[in-house]
Amino acid sequence: MRTIDLRGVPAREAATRLPRAAAAFDHALQVAGDVVIDVRERGEASLREQAERFDGVTGHEIRVPADRIRAAVDALPADVRAALEKTIDRVRRASAAQVPTPTVTTLGPGATVGQRWQPVRRAGVYIPGGKAVYPSSAVMNIVPAQVAGVAQVALASPPQPDGSVNETILAVAGLLGVDEVYAMGGAGAIGALAHGVAEIGLEPVDVVTGPGNNYVAAAKRHVAGVVATDAEAGATEILIIADDTADPVIVAADLVSQAEHDEQAGAVLVTWSATLAVAVEEAVAAAASATRHSARVNAALAGPQSAIVLVDDLAAAAAFSDAYAPEHLEVQTADPEGALALLHNAGAIFLGAHTPVSLGDYLAGSNHVLPTGGQARYAAGLGAYTFLRPQQVISYDRAALAEVADAIVVLAETEQLPAHGEAVTARFAAPTTV
Repeated sequence: MRTIDLRGVPAREAATRLPRAAAAFDHALQVAGDVVIDVRERGEASLREQAERFDGVTGHEIRVPADRIRAAVDALPADVRAALEKTIDRVRRASAAQVPTPTVTTLGPGATVGQRWQPVRRAGVYIPGGKAVYPSSAVMNIVPAQVAGVAQVALASPPQPDGSVNETILAVAGLLGVDEVYAMGGAGAIGALAHGVAEIGLEPVDVVTGPGNNYVAAAKRHVAGVVATDAEAGATEILIIADDTADPVIVAADLVSQAEHDEQAGAVLVTWSATLAVAVEEAVAAAASATRHSARVNAALAGPQSAIVLVDDLAAAAAFSDAYAPEHLEVQTADPEGALALLHNAGAIFLGAHTPVSLGDYLAGSNHVLPTGGQARYAAGLGAYTFLRPQQVISYDRAALAEVADAIVVLAETEQLPAHGEAVTARFAAPTTV
């Protein structure tokens, strides 16, 4: 990993020294748009051509048969099933806290405005299947939708060499009672979920969620407005703020853990301890060479998106992090709770040496589908709220309407919309006799 000395550099300028893969995404945006349009216009034929081109699969059943899902559940090793069930339970409990309680505000006698949260009817979740498969992501997408009250969930994941979806992902669907599973991947899957594919019985969904590569993220941008989407999840990234109390071996292990995902993954250490920076650089080299996917890890760590960044102090580190807005933010300092008050922009924040991002990936109870690419400045991670729509329910009786009638007429006349006021005064006019 390279080391960048940004001491004395303003935070927003400093954050620009770590480029993200914008060019790759720009290319994906054009390609994904063409794919989404083709799926919308040609449906199943387009999906099959994509499966042959990208996955090397032909003649497969795009909708996975229910008995294949049941068989996957039955075939789960006991320890894997136990781990998945524990994950499901923790994510379900944490997601329940994200469902707002309905409220009613009384503005006067007979005048109320209620706030309620309604789930969408159908959700489509996408689970990647490229360099790795992610049954944990199936949990993270499906469980919040179910907690929100979504009645129908459709899952899409790329076909494996046998033409079906990965067995463990199928098993998660079965454990959660989801029997609508499609073997289709990439931008085409996003287009299919958004627009529907009548030939395979796929009805359009209302919300599309789930992580994926640049093409998946770009496809979400193309279907936004047709359906709701979560944040455009691109290459993963971790930023660690650490001082000289941090263990360099642990810091290195966490950087390597996220670099394992993809060659474009961003791994960043921000510190004001030159001693720690040197120790982490050495520890990263050792850990990266020893891990199973060392080639992938080393490519990510050597990329321009990864670095050890030297800053002046904790305040500068926090300002840098807020400007960068990482997907995962770890705080390994002498007082992580104290540092939290300085931090605002992050998909999820992990406090202390015993709270690694890997915990959040699986069993923390938090959701691991998080905004990347700086979107944490304005976007949230996936949660039950992703599948909910707030609605206002207004109820006024005659006396309550009379209380505000004159003000409504004044405002309607001010905006030159007299019929708005007349719709109110008509309710107080003398009844017409015939």
